[in-house]
Amino acid sequence: MPEEKRGLGADERGSAPVEFVLVGALLTVLTLAILQFGFAIYVRNVVHDAAVEGAYHAALADTSAAEGADRTREVIERAIGAGYAADVRMAEDATAGYPAVRVTVTATLPLAGLFGLPGALEVQAHAPIESFD
Repeated sequence: MPEEKRGLGADERGSAPVEFVLVGALLTVLTLAILQFGFAIYVRNVVHDAAVEGAYHAALADTSAAEGADRTREVIERAIGAGYAADVRMAEDATAGYPAVRVTVTATLPLAGLFGLPGALEVQAHAPIESFD
């Protein structure tokens, strides 16, 4: 068939660069989304582990709740930055019938790099209170 009779839709010259850009952009966005999800999980795990560390430190017989909160803030600041350690609350409760320390940390959930929703991530940790009795 002569070239002049084929029509406009049949010419595929130049389509490879366009397909490359479209597929490349899609794969880049997907890769960045997966990396961001991994970073959000990392932040959640660091905040939770810091809360556990602070709860166990505050539950020791010779320490106070304020020292446990300081320990929690210190671990978070060392791992991911001071902005994530702004809201650390300590309380005593009777979880499972025994006196315990409860640490609640409210932090920013990262959605785009380090930026995200302030206060959207909340974790709690408990530890039984030790005594010299």
